[in-house]
Amino acid sequence: MNQLDALKQFTTVVADTGDFKQMAAYTPQDATTNPSLILKAVQKAEYAHLLKDAVTRFGGQGLDEVMNRLLVRFGCEILGLIPGRVSTEVDARLSFDTEATVTRARRIIDLYQGEGVHVDRVLIKIASTWEGIQAAARLEREGIHTNLTLLFSFAQAVACGQAKVQLISPFVGRIYDWYKKSAGAQWDEAAMAGANDPGVRSVRSIYEFYKKHGIATEVMGASFRNVGQITALAGCDLLTISPDLLAQLAGSEAPLSRALDAEAARKLDIPFVTHDEASFRFALNEDAMATEKLSEGIRAFVADTFKLEGMMK
Repeated sequence: MNQLDALKQFTTVVADTGDFKQMAAYTPQDATTNPSLILKAVQKAEYAHLLKDAVTRFGGQGLDEVMNRLLVRFGCEILGLIPGRVSTEVDARLSFDTEATVTRARRIIDLYQGEGVHVDRVLIKIASTWEGIQAAARLEREGIHTNLTLLFSFAQAVACGQAKVQLISPFVGRIYDWYKKSAGAQWDEAAMAGANDPGVRSVRSIYEFYKKHGIATEVMGASFRNVGQITALAGCDLLTISPDLLAQLAGSEAPLSRALDAEAARKLDIPFVTHDEASFRFALNEDAMATEKLSEGIRAFVADTFKLEGMMK
């Protein structure tokens, strides 16, 4: 059994790509997209027609609507290849506007439903700012399920659990990147690999907190830099993995065992934590890594959204 098949015994495998033709070979359950992945896809010849079609048909309705239509078109194509859910991201420029995030999410769901897609097959991706988490709480009460992304801290995970969001995406690789850069020449790659990887430790702490306290929000590790980070989180609810790393897992027959276990987590002594807005903002501010990576992530998604809009124009 290769490592990918072994991983599927413990964890729901999700494809992290806009290249839906490439993902089919790995038979993932779900798939995730973001502005950067869509931008990368539409620059390929086999997907360029999707952008052109969206502009031709909906260009008169403004860039926001063209963007919504393009994202939903990719999502529908992906849903034709997988049995589960697709995550579609709200414009990152709305990350600090609860009302606008809710409005955009409702529009995206309306477009999916217009294509015959059931609401339960779509997760609306929203940045894990305080405003984004409050928007997600409202959407969940309306029956629109959410995936809270750009999540780097325990405080963000606590607030998402309180909001009863469907799923969170803690970013393993970007946490790893920050600590490696911060350590500089002092970084010991071997000592900080696997279970000691700071990104892996972050996801483990969130997973164990949720399972200990019966929080139903799903944990989906994301943003992986290497296979070791993935195998160290085998047993996590879901893991969203790029095609390159899916290929490495499929090509390896090295042993793989469960690393995270819900039953074991329930026996741990983990105190319950809650956050209001003030304590959330303070806890996030105290975490330099999470503060920097959240801001950086939003800026990067906004930059790629501008590039997509430039192509539309």
